[in-house]
Amino acid sequence: MKLHRADLTRAEEVGLLQTGQAEALWAFLAMQPQTGAQFRFAHILYYLGGMIAIAAMSLFMTVGYQTWGPGSLTVFAVSYGFVAWRLGVWFFDAKHLPIPAGILFTLTIVLVPLAVYGILAALGHWDGGGRYSDYHYYIDWRWLLLELATLAAAAVMLWRYRLPFMIMPVAVTLWYMSMDVAAWIAFGVGADDIGSYYGELWHLRQFVSLGFGLIMLGLALRIDLATRHDGRDFAFWLYLFGLLAFWGALSSMDSGSQWGKFIYCVLNLGLIFIGAVLARRVFAVFGGLGVAGYLGYLAWDVFKDSLPFAFALSLIGLAVVFAGVWWNKHGEGLGKLWRRQLSPQLAELIESRT
Repeated sequence: MKLHRADLTRAEEVGLLQTGQAEALWAFLAMQPQTGAQFRFAHILYYLGGMIAIAAMSLFMTVGYQTWGPGSLTVFAVSYGFVAWRLGVWFFDAKHLPIPAGILFTLTIVLVPLAVYGILAALGHWDGGGRYSDYHYYIDWRWLLLELATLAAAAVMLWRYRLPFMIMPVAVTLWYMSMDVAAWIAFGVGADDIGSYYGELWHLRQFVSLGFGLIMLGLALRIDLATRHDGRDFAFWLYLFGLLAFWGALSSMDSGSQWGKFIYCVLNLGLIFIGAVLARRVFAVFGGLGVAGYLGYLAWDVFKDSLPFAFALSLIGLAVVFAGVWWNKHGEGLGKLWRRQLSPQLAELIESRT
């Protein structure tokens, strides 16, 4: 069982611990050596096998559609989804293994758009073009039916089982939906003539992805706060795909000037800071990539073959190292000071992680 700081606080509130004992006990536990990694090799096999199964079914269904037609696609998707669901229930209820259960439930959700596509294709909805293999690549308002069905299925599964990995297809589907809805509203075009709007569509995708990424990050933080007493991490996949949408759109935009590129670097430094505050490494990863890209731009474009710049960059690197040493010594005390200015819920979330 994984113990959180909030668990000790609740024990103190209900009288199981005396006032002040929660803090002392948590400090003592934090000093103890870790007995084992939380992310075990078996977990890697779970996720690897699940992703292989998801990719294999997408490939199999696409080839099956070309070979046997749309009716068979729906039959196979529904049958395979039912088997995945039953195996997930067995893992969840009988074996008490939530990770493989969540992966199999996710596979069930991923098969929903395949089944819906087969039904629509059998009804002639896709006679004007559009293959399922294009679902992950091209914008088309007709994908909305698949996306709505996927979200509905995910909502039912999450209501019933509440396993974090099922958030992954929700995050991906919401991202896709934002693109399809924006293109539909802006141009009112389908698969046949979308190519004539390619330039405008590319810029639209950038701004929509940027805004939607911020919305998804806000939603992830809201869920993070709401589930801070739960040992399961429901916000991770929303953080990940929110950052993919936001950072990817931001990095693909043409800053147009030196100041624009500098602001891009500052925004990435902000991501690193947010990652440190929320104890979310994924922010630091994307922010670090952005800062590294900006430094690479300075080194190979602006200050190419400049000895003073190389020397200055080395000093900056050493300064960052010493800043880390200083923060390791004083960071906890400073953190307690500024956490008092935050909302109690956010302060509790941060303290439970740090």
